[in-house]
Amino acid sequence: MIERTLQTAKGTLHYWQSENWKPAADTLFFMHGLTADHTLFDRQAAFFGPSANVLAWDAPGHGKSRPFEAFDFDEVAGYVKTILDELGVKQAVFVGQSLGGYFAQSVLKLYPQYVKGFVSIGSTPYGYGYYSRFDIWCINQVEWMALLCPFQWMKRAMARQVSTTQAGYDNMMQMLAPYGKRELCHLMGVGYAGFLKNNCDLSISCPVLLLLGEYDKTGKVRQYNKEWTKRTGFPLVIIKDAAHNANVDKAEEVNALIQDFLTTLN
Repeated sequence: MIERTLQTAKGTLHYWQSENWKPAADTLFFMHGLTADHTLFDRQAAFFGPSANVLAWDAPGHGKSRPFEAFDFDEVAGYVKTILDELGVKQAVFVGQSLGGYFAQSVLKLYPQYVKGFVSIGSTPYGYGYYSRFDIWCINQVEWMALLCPFQWMKRAMARQVSTTQAGYDNMMQMLAPYGKRELCHLMGVGYAGFLKNNCDLSISCPVLLLLGEYDKTGKVRQYNKEWTKRTGFPLVIIKDAAHNANVDKAEEVNALIQDFLTTLN
């Protein structure tokens, strides 16, 4: 993967482009979750790189895209558009894990013509009707509640929660390593606050695939996904023996499902 940067008014964005770039091939844009980075998708990049164009980034405020001023989700969607325009990509398939699924939906909100398909991994839907007042209240408490936790314990607990495998645990611990406690907790607060601000009733017309780890215990992700598929008819696939970071826990299965999804698009 070739590392590139995008200069913005709020900071420098780092993203990675597959080396064997093919103008006629499908482009997959992988978007990681909150407090993670592009290495969450290393096994997807290795699998799809030979046959498709692969993009992955460190989202604003994450990984190498730090420091970064407080980000607005509409601005983030604009950064995505700029990256695609600079590379000459007319449409991409967005694969968003957790927070990355929100970023993908922010692109669908503003620039739906750029989205050929959307794969959600452990993310939740845009739409006012999914979230109760109590849900919203809980989301708004994340930052200060996280600050109360012992830092090393919190990182280990986060890594255990999102993984069922040693590879998944190690990957999450590695992604959390660069952060200090206050920065990490603030990033969590900013991410959830940004979602609440950007949330809207969103009609998605492109093909969608929902993937959910069998043991995903992050918040109410399981309940939201069941309601998401019920309301929209988007197919929901449960990844056996996987948690929130299902694409690391069960990379081969997730890769195969994304490959099948690409085939249906073409």
